[in-house]
This record gives sequence, C-alpha cells and structure tokens, in this order.
Amino acid sequence: MKITRLKTAVVEGNFDWTFVRLETDEGLRGLGECFFAPGLTAILRSLEPLVVGEDPRDIHRLFRKLRLATSGAGSIAGIIYNAISGIEAALWDLLGQSLGVPIYRLLGGKFREKVRIYADCRGGEALECLDEVLRTRPARWVSRDPAAHVAKDYFGEASDEPRSSPDEYRRRALAMKAQGFTALKFDFDVPGTEGADPYNRELSNRAIDYGVGLIAAAREAVGVDIDIAVDCHWRYNPSDVVKVARELEPFRPLWLEDPVPPENVAALKEVNAKVRVAIATGENLFLFEGFQGIIAQHALSVVTPDLQKVGGLAVAQSIAQFADVHSMPIAPHNISSPVGTLAAAHFCASIPNFLALEFHASEVPFWDDLVTGVPQPLIQGGFIHLPERPGLGVALNEEVARRYARKGEAFFA
Repeated sequence: MKITRLKTAVVEGNFDWTFVRLETDEGLRGLGECFFAPGLTAILRSLEPLVVGEDPRDIHRLFRKLRLATSGAGSIAGIIYNAISGIEAALWDLLGQSLGVPIYRLLGGKFREKVRIYADCRGGEALECLDEVLRTRPARWVSRDPAAHVAKDYFGEASDEPRSSPDEYRRRALAMKAQGFTALKFDFDVPGTEGADPYNRELSNRAIDYGVGLIAAAREAVGVDIDIAVDCHWRYNPSDVVKVARELEPFRPLWLEDPVPPENVAALKEVNAKVRVAIATGENLFLFEGFQGIIAQHALSVVTPDLQKVGGLAVAQSIAQFADVHSMPIAPHNISSPVGTLAAAHFCASIPNFLALEFHASEVPFWDDLVTGVPQPLIQGGFIHLPERPGLGVALNEEVARRYARKGEAFFA
C-alpha cells in the first residue's frame, strides 16, 4: 500500500478545524485533524511530497522523516507539528483500516470502555468563531447579521466592564450538568476582568475578587459532586496567581490551568510548590522533550497535551507513560471537531493515567453531524463510547463539512 495524495479541508467551527486526508493506491483513505495555525494548509501542502509513495503503515519512520525534513525550519517545536500531528493521526487511521482493528488496539488496547469528557464552559457565554490569530469573525452557524459583526481580539485590550457575570456562570454550569457532564471548566481570565492592563500580567484585588466570585457561583450551582477546573490562559505572574489559587481552594477545583506562561518552568514550579490546587499545563508544549523537564521537576500536577499539535498519538503515549512514572494524570486539551476528539478518545482509552478529555464546541450546532458511523450524539451522559470499527471508526460527512467550509481554502482538492 502506497500513499498517492495528501488533501486538506478547513471547516469553520468555533475554531478552524483543519482536516488531512491521505489517499492510497488500495482505495483506503485516512483522516486526521490539525490544530489551527497561520498558514497551516500551505505547510501541509509542502509536506505532501514527503509522504507520497510511502507505505502509510510505517508510522514511526514517516514521523521521523517529517521531523528531519523540517529541522531547518526549527522543528524542535512550533506550528510545524500542528501539521505533522494531523498527518500522523491519518496514518493511524489507515493502519487500523488495513488491519481491521480500531486505533486503540494499535495503541495497546483499552483500560476503559468509555472516555470521560469535561465541558469547557469558557466565560459563561457562547464563544464566537475565532480565526487562526484568535480574532472573532462572523460564522454562518451563528444567527447574526455578518455585516453587523465587530471583530475583537481574544487577547486584545481589556474591557472596562466585565463580559461575564456570576449568573452566567451559574446558568452555564447548570446547563452542562443537565447534559450529564461530571466535569466542567471555566475561564478565570474572562476578557474584561483581568485588570486595567492586559499586557503586564498583573491582577488587581478587584479582579481577583471578581474572578473568584465567578467560580464560586458555578460551584454553588452544581454542588461538590461536579468537578470544576479553572483556566487562566497563561496570563499572570506567579505572585498574583498564587493569591488566586489560595482564594479558590475552598471550592476544591479539579485543577488551575496555565496560570503562567508555559515556557517559564521556574515560574510554573514556584506556583505548583506554593498552592494546594493542582496546576495543569501542556497545550502549548510540543513533543516529549517539551514535557520531559516539567514532569521530571514536578512543576505541574496535571498534564494537558493537545493531540492535534503535540506531535501525534505516539508522542502523546510517550508523554503519558513518563507522567505515569511520576504519578501524574493526563487530561488532554481539545478544541477539535468529532474527528480530532475521537482520535484523542482512542488515546485516552489506551493509557492508565487518564483523567478527562476536553469538549469545547457545545454551541456549534453541526458538531455531531460532521461524522457518520457512530451513535448520535457522540457524547452521551458526559462520556464517549469508543467505536469498534477499524481505524478512527468514523467517516467525515462531506456534505455537512462543505456547507461550513472556510472560503478560500481547498476542499480535498
């Protein structure tokens, strides 16, 4: 079996969902998904000649080939791995199809029949469609007048007025609990509550009190039996975020995510040592090497790689095995479509130290419709039951995908 083509398609969800399809001379087609990035489809097209003519079952060798070929572009980290991760996932899909077994079997089998999903509730309000630089844009699935849309930067200037309220957090928490989710995540750094200056990583007492009040409202709404994680999106300095963590301790958060910039290992270690709340990070780290030091130094408590950019399923397994040696759970970051979510679910089932997998698209009305071959909805009672069909176990519904395809991008052409 040889690869004959690499094709791409981009669908506008709440983020850009970029799909990779590998076609073969035996008629099998493997599907993978990449985390968004500027110029991503151009990178994927540049990598096509490296895989055409290759046997897709040689996954580890092809991963090394792609890594070496991009070494001059700085392949120790960065958005090149957004592309490689999607290709690697498509290779696993092809291998599973060729052998007639699901991906989790190829990863060593499963520890669990179903995968626990946590709902990302963001700032209590519905998330707008964001482009590859986290700037809002009108989406066809949002019932608003596109001409009336005013673009905003997610990491832009602070607002004088908070954009979310305790009531919104409370309502959102109750809505997700009613859908069966046993774990939720809320933003602490809601734009408009982070302080007067969005660039200096400082938090005022007022901002801390307001953010803590938001989380308190969610906890009060759902009680102690629902886990609540809190996300800071790497905005803060160690001293201020330590204050935040200590204020949050009475609410027993599942974890405090990305409290400081992920590349600042010393700051991360300082925070982790000073608080009694589990510190999580990993979505902006790449390859095993990106995690090795912080795990070995116990600079975090929960490891959160994103499988659509960390380097792929095999890389994620090596990270999970190392974390398990250090008694740390894995809770993958995930903002993907059902395609990437299912690939991550195969991984989550195959590791012993799995905690929960993120779901970030509850407002996207066509999320479930994007794939065929699995029960609808895919997430039932807060869990995903793994498909037993070969490979990934689903097919992309191209009719739905075309309806919401990003204009100006090729659609598997």
